[in-house]
Amino acid sequence: MSEPPSGPERPATARGDGPHGKDPVPGPAAAGAPVPDRHRPDRVLLGIVAAIAVLVVVALAVVFLRGEPQPLDESSPAGVVQRYSRAVIDADTAVADAYLTDAARSRCANFYGSAQASRVVLISTTERGDTATVKVSVVHSASDGPFGPSEYAEEAVIGLVKEAGKWMINDLPYSLQTCAGGVLKK
Repeated sequence: MSEPPSGPERPATARGDGPHGKDPVPGPAAAGAPVPDRHRPDRVLLGIVAAIAVLVVVALAVVFLRGEPQPLDESSPAGVVQRYSRAVIDADTAVADAYLTDAARSRCANFYGSAQASRVVLISTTERGDTATVKVSVVHSASDGPFGPSEYAEEAVIGLVKEAGKWMINDLPYSLQTCAGGVLKK
């Protein structure tokens, strides 16, 4: 075996010739820097957790503070259906009745029960001169199903006509029918 060289070509730290005759302490402590705490959480991980927390708070705020949908133009067929549907869901038959034509009101003689919708979603609107159709999804909710609350939806078409320059509902699905002055058959 060969012997390591001695003399000036050998580094002082390798010979144990440190500043005080000892080997220097390796790492940042040798330069006087503080020793890093190995038990601190990683800053990147903390940033990710903070970002996730902010996203959760924003999502919850959007869900709980979104409020009511924006009202559509009252002079449009969709706006009339929106207001009528809101009145039906709120069980305000007097307000709902104001959006019906005489022909629609006359159907109260064949009406059995009350409106059953819990939510109405606009799908499309078609205008043809003095008539219009509004296609909606009528959502029904039931709280007493065998597995708890349930919900189902049906598509429906609501027919409107223009009377004296104003859109009025002339034909509507049974699930959205309500009668203010009619005698209900049960």
